[in-house]
Amino acid sequence: MTRSTYPGLSILFLAITLLFTHCKKGDTGPAGPQGPQGEQGQMGATGSQGPKGDTGTANVIYSSWLDVTYIADTVHNGTTIDTIGFYANIAAAKLDSSIIAHGEIKVYLNLGSASDPTVVPLPYFDVYTGISISPAFQIKNIFLYADLNASTVTQNGSKYLQYRYILVPGSVSGDIIARPPNWNNYKEVQAYFGLKD
Repeated sequence: MTRSTYPGLSILFLAITLLFTHCKKGDTGPAGPQGPQGEQGQMGATGSQGPKGDTGTANVIYSSWLDVTYIADTVHNGTTIDTIGFYANIAAAKLDSSIIAHGEIKVYLNLGSASDPTVVPLPYFDVYTGISISPAFQIKNIFLYADLNASTVTQNGSKYLQYRYILVPGSVSGDIIARPPNWNNYKEVQAYFGLKD
């Protein structure tokens, strides 16, 4: 086969070359319709563990430091009235059956003042004095029972024996909270949940 046999072939190559070198790009046309959903691809490898996030407090419910007044629990023996203990109630509007069944409820007592706190968890028992204060929980109510009058008092302008409760709903997955606080250490609980004094 010689060049003279297919003279049109050379002209065709020349035309194609000129066509590609002299064409210019025009305006982009409109997008076409969306195609059908493709098959799901294979799952990729698990990524590395991210950094630990800040502790959330959105679901935690806590009271301010509350003044509580105890009432004498008495029995009548003829003409004698004996006091066998003291009781008090703290209204807790958000304490519901779900928190009682699945959540965490803590009550703390500040034996000191707001400026010089000494906070202990309830139930409280002092082996040296025999003093005991115990909580019990009902819907919308925290019941306290003590063997002395543990009412809030004011001395020299400062309040002593104030109470605070913390309600933690049980709806948060255990996977989210890696290590809960030591519930008996108020400072640790306060830092963990970001509680304000």
